[in-house]
Amino acid sequence: MSVPTPDLTTKLGPLKLKNPVMTASGTFGYGLEFDSLLDLSLLGAVIVKGLSLKPIAGNPPPRIVETPCGMLNAIGLANIGLNSFLKEKLPKLKSLGTKIIVNIYGHHMDDYGQLASALKGVDGISALEVNVSCPNVERGGMVFGIDPDVSARVTERVLKNTDKPVIVKLTPNVTDIRRIAKAVESAGAHVISLINTLTGMAIDVEKRTPKLANISGGLSGPAIRPVALHMVYQVVQTVGIPVIGMGGIVNYRDALEFLIAGARAVEVGTASFVNSRATLDVLEGLRRYCREKGIDRIDEIIGSLAIGH
Repeated sequence: MSVPTPDLTTKLGPLKLKNPVMTASGTFGYGLEFDSLLDLSLLGAVIVKGLSLKPIAGNPPPRIVETPCGMLNAIGLANIGLNSFLKEKLPKLKSLGTKIIVNIYGHHMDDYGQLASALKGVDGISALEVNVSCPNVERGGMVFGIDPDVSARVTERVLKNTDKPVIVKLTPNVTDIRRIAKAVESAGAHVISLINTLTGMAIDVEKRTPKLANISGGLSGPAIRPVALHMVYQVVQTVGIPVIGMGGIVNYRDALEFLIAGARAVEVGTASFVNSRATLDVLEGLRRYCREKGIDRIDEIIGSLAIGH
């Protein structure tokens, strides 16, 4: 029996979304770049690219390389900085009709606290996603995220200075991601998101030089999905707070894998580079799947993985 209007709402701790489909930070600009291409109000949330206190130019080019079933990027968290974001981007973002989540990044521990404090009480921002997981910068990012104690301290610093729900984004470039997840949960994180990119590189065999000026970069795309899915499953089994899954999601069936594994929402990233409507295609597919399977609420799917059957 089909369900005409399945309920796709999902809760991420104190944050309620109209549906579980979001954009992944760093793959969707500030969201405004896609405003003329699709109706952003239909999405559960837009997560803007990583924001730092001061503008960052990022790494020198070339900084993107296509790989089999994915891409390497070494953008280096290029962004316009806090002040320009608040003046130029946020007023327009507030009119999109969806939740806006700001991804924050620091070179030093204090940067995270300052960013959180500066965004405290700012209208139009629904949550903060704390990046302790970028592999493409010399300082900060993944350096914080590979150490459980440091990850916890960053989380505490943000929580102490914000009035918004805090999502901590984890790196897969660790021996046991469950230790990091438990540490940030114990520190008070409301939600955990994972995974960020896997560290990789590519070489031009004719020139015998790295294809990326930065030598290494972050691998994303369908090639990493099985790794991402396993890590999401591990973290869901380890923590009691909501988990957001991402990594190589291209279509609704990919998203379903993460939801069935226990993620309460998903972020779509690299797919948007090849299909500007990827997020909406995923959303429409989830809605159609629920209708066809007679599923009233997306909650019926979340964490429904059957082991040993």
